[in-house]
Amino acid sequence: MKYAGNDNDLLPSWNDGPAKQAIVSFVARVTTPGGEDFVAEAERVAVFDNDGTLWPEQPLYVQYVFAFDRVAALLPEHPEWEEQEKFRAVLSKDLGRLATLTQRDILDVAAASHGGTTTEEFKQIVGDWLASARHPRFDRPYTECVYQPMLELLAYLRGRGFKTYIVSGGGIEFLRVWAEDIYGVPPEQVVGSSIVTAFEMREGEPLLLRRPEIDFVDDKAGKPVAINKFIGRRPIAAFGNSDGDLQMLQWVTAGEGARLGAIVRHTDGEREFAYDRASPVGRLDKALDEAEERGWTVVDMKRDWRRVFPFETE
Repeated sequence: MKYAGNDNDLLPSWNDGPAKQAIVSFVARVTTPGGEDFVAEAERVAVFDNDGTLWPEQPLYVQYVFAFDRVAALLPEHPEWEEQEKFRAVLSKDLGRLATLTQRDILDVAAASHGGTTTEEFKQIVGDWLASARHPRFDRPYTECVYQPMLELLAYLRGRGFKTYIVSGGGIEFLRVWAEDIYGVPPEQVVGSSIVTAFEMREGEPLLLRRPEIDFVDDKAGKPVAINKFIGRRPIAAFGNSDGDLQMLQWVTAGEGARLGAIVRHTDGEREFAYDRASPVGRLDKALDEAEERGWTVVDMKRDWRRVFPFETE
């Protein structure tokens, strides 16, 4: 059922200010019948990055932590990994050493640690890991370390007839295990990176087997390509937080009619983390420069969010 009251009431963890008002104003414009910027409900698509936009990505992307734990668990089956620097760096868990790895190294480690299972087995592995893994700073399950203001925003948009999608550089099948329970985003509305998956018959049973090979990387220029391929509509709103979201923001906001591009900027080192241009994880540099040029909304976490996490007390 759609809410008919004051839109500001639906975003209680947002402080009043330009970011909140930009969002509320945009939603009002595109959902008011007869208005100049009205958008039919079928075309109200909003896309969200995940890491750093919906939950923390510091000190490491959550799926990296999962992959590294999988490497340690699988090491007895793969003694050859101890002879390869990329795996030795992962096993050391030394952030300085990990910072020397290339994106290709990380992708190779992810593929090796994520493959060799059926899709159902992988789902169980992810679920079991999330049940016990905890964020190193907040000492809570990762699924509790989600941004309360963004949960409110997702619900608010859906209440105004939007369909919300996650478009993440993270693994599509990793995200699909928990995105619906945590964000209210069903599996079919999750777009992410993937490894090669193949159909097989084993003892008369049809299975989907995950192979240790990269299929598609949903990051940077890959994001608008994936949106076009898997969603089939150009969204009218996009939310990101880093240069990995730059091309998605560019493409979404270049469309005709009313558009909203927004960047979550991490400025709160007390409640979360403070980083942008110099960070090796979630660097926000070029996209921050373009935000002013293109009129994107920059959400300042310290200034614009009354509360960061659901477990915070006011």
